[in-house]
Amino acid sequence: MSEQLYIIPIVLLLPLTGCMLVLQVNPYHALVIRGIFGAIAALVYVLFGAADVALTEALVGTMLSITLYAVAVRSSLSLRVGAIEDQLKAHTARELLSVLRATFSKHHLRLEIVPYTNLLAMQAALRAKEIHCSYVLSEPGGSPSPPGGGSRYDIQTRVSRLYEIMQAEVPPTKAYLRYIDLANPDKSTEVPIPEAMEGKS
Repeated sequence: MSEQLYIIPIVLLLPLTGCMLVLQVNPYHALVIRGIFGAIAALVYVLFGAADVALTEALVGTMLSITLYAVAVRSSLSLRVGAIEDQLKAHTARELLSVLRATFSKHHLRLEIVPYTNLLAMQAALRAKEIHCSYVLSEPGGSPSPPGGGSRYDIQTRVSRLYEIMQAEVPPTKAYLRYIDLANPDKSTEVPIPEAMEGKS
């Protein structure tokens, strides 16, 4: 019996790894922990003489599930942002994209820029739910100008959670935010310039 005491710590690794997997916030780290969990489970099966079950766990329970999870994570954590192709090369556009990448990287979201040749096509894509957000250079006389003049972008999103994140972290001098409720356009909202900043412009 004493010769098999080494099995106990190996078995105890299963609930420990399971708790780490459940509590992990980063989805990519969770994939790695899921692989470790599957390897430990397969090892436990081998130690108890169930080599066939261990092989099934390694091939199906671990490799296949991780592959499916990886595909799901990569597709679901991609934020598609529409932009006018001619405006992407502007310095202000690159600055805004840097701000957006820094903002959404905290939430493990990867920015995917989808270029469009004109505004109508981009707005149609937003309504068709092909993209999550769109941004375009503000037209003169459109949204209020930022303090000190200069150019600013209009950002529209159909996802309320994205709107909340940008409202909290994207400076109002960089972009004018709008939330578009596709189901009920009357509930669409926008973020104005704060009064203190508007008085300085």
